[in-house]
Amino acid sequence: MLQRFTISDLNDLCVRRSGESRLGQQLRLPDPALSVAELLAGHKADGGQFVLLGIAECIGPRANMGNPGAELGWQAFLQRFLNLQHNDNLVPEHILLLGQIDCVDLQQQATTLDNQDPQQLATLRQLCAELDQRVNQQLIPIFEAGLYPIVIGGGHNNAYPLLQALAEVSQQPVNCANLDPHADFRPLEGRHSGNGFSYASAAGYLEHYMVLGLDLHKNSATSLAMLHQAGGEYISYQQVAVRQELSFQQALDKVVEHCCHGIADIAIELDTDSIQQMPASALNYTGLSAEQAAQFVFQLARLPRARYLHLAEAAPACHPAGLAAGINQCGQVLATLVLAFINGKALQPPQI
Repeated sequence: MLQRFTISDLNDLCVRRSGESRLGQQLRLPDPALSVAELLAGHKADGGQFVLLGIAECIGPRANMGNPGAELGWQAFLQRFLNLQHNDNLVPEHILLLGQIDCVDLQQQATTLDNQDPQQLATLRQLCAELDQRVNQQLIPIFEAGLYPIVIGGGHNNAYPLLQALAEVSQQPVNCANLDPHADFRPLEGRHSGNGFSYASAAGYLEHYMVLGLDLHKNSATSLAMLHQAGGEYISYQQVAVRQELSFQQALDKVVEHCCHGIADIAIELDTDSIQQMPASALNYTGLSAEQAAQFVFQLARLPRARYLHLAEAAPACHPAGLAAGINQCGQVLATLVLAFINGKALQPPQI
């Protein structure tokens, strides 16, 4: 279930200016005459590497008894990314702007539900589980084609079907680095944005899991105990930013080392509420900087076994100054992180 990006979509979003070329005008768009499998195989054969895929939903955050807003992260990204200047610093033909997961029906059902009512909360979690299946089905062919999906928008609930798809294609559990103040290792109480990694671990899709920037005061004792029992590790925000026991680079080096254990593929996960004052489903005034987040993505992307980037929870409407300011800030940060991943892959050493 996929809504493919079209020329009409591009024309609605891309601002043209005489004498300049925008990045959106140069990206590869899906040929409507081809099946998804044919489209991906052709992109790979022509030297393509990356597939941009959006998820416009806030079902997972609301099923976690949180706030809406993450459904606009993909839109904010597109408005900024497509209007970046095209020059010799990027090969846009390597990027396929595939489209977004079709979840409008699920999102519409979710908006009518009250997450403070136990029965309606249970329905939200059922909708999140249905979304899992749709995300998984769309990611499997991208991984099978040997391409790098870059998944943007929605809640961090979508980490679970991403890890599932990669594990199923690679036929082994995945190593994962997550920049996040939360471990997202809440109990298996029905699917939502706070238990994507605990569900992945319980299902056997997650091997070595490391959280960078975890806030010790934003995770329950139960969640931390479950993380420990599953063999997951973390470097806390307090270690890096408050007590300064490690520099950010030293912490990042430890994350890279942890993710390189064994031969498993590597997932790069980033919850945008790790970034200070980023409009997100859980707005955080004490996080890391956007520059540190970009370094996290860039340095991990250079690992040959790093297979995808997932940017979750950006919620433009949560900006204190309003939606327009949130669209602008979210768009800039998300575009910067995507470019960091692409640049990192361009500089990765050859796989031995």
